[in-house]
Amino acid sequence: MTDSTPSWANGEQPTTTSSTPDPVVPDVPPMPATPPTAAPAAGKPSIRRTLTTLLIGAVAGAAIVGGTWYATGNDTSNSITTAGKAAADGKPAAAPDDETFTLTGDFTLTDGAISDGIGGCEGSGGYDDIMLGTSVTVYDAAGAVIATSALLLSEYDETAGTCTYDVSVADVPGGQDFYQVEISHRGKIQLSAEEAKSGGFSGSLG
Repeated sequence: MTDSTPSWANGEQPTTTSSTPDPVVPDVPPMPATPPTAAPAAGKPSIRRTLTTLLIGAVAGAAIVGGTWYATGNDTSNSITTAGKAAADGKPAAAPDDETFTLTGDFTLTDGAISDGIGGCEGSGGYDDIMLGTSVTVYDAAGAVIATSALLLSEYDETAGTCTYDVSVADVPGGQDFYQVEISHRGKIQLSAEEAKSGGFSGSLG
């Protein structure tokens, strides 16, 4: 008779064989000796480039401001030169026809002039109406009175025996072809519009 007692009944462990294969573990590469360096961020300017850009902008701005100042300075200097030339000529620039102007010039008494005792002069004898405050009348081309003033300043030339007055009449209307000026009641002196506007009046008596 054959013994059919299993082997594990005698204290032996049964041996089992598995049909599932062991899992494959991938190879892991070794760690590098030096950590990799991060690449600089794209598009971020360096400090040197930023400073260079700012410097170029400042120089360009200074050049623009300097050019503007130079152009303005030239215009101003030209204006001053023109004004100085007009002043050197001793005559004011002519006013436009549609504006009022100041008629200026001089009036000289060549006979009977004496000192007035206060630094000026006046007429005597048949010219005693010529003095400080004597009327100055301006007429238009039609003979109408358009402005008035008076003799205010005088200069006595004892050697020549003359008395010269400054003439200044403000607010004379423009638009006339010629003007007439009368000192006291001594008759009218005619002058062109250009002469009247440019300080060209000059009269004498004696």
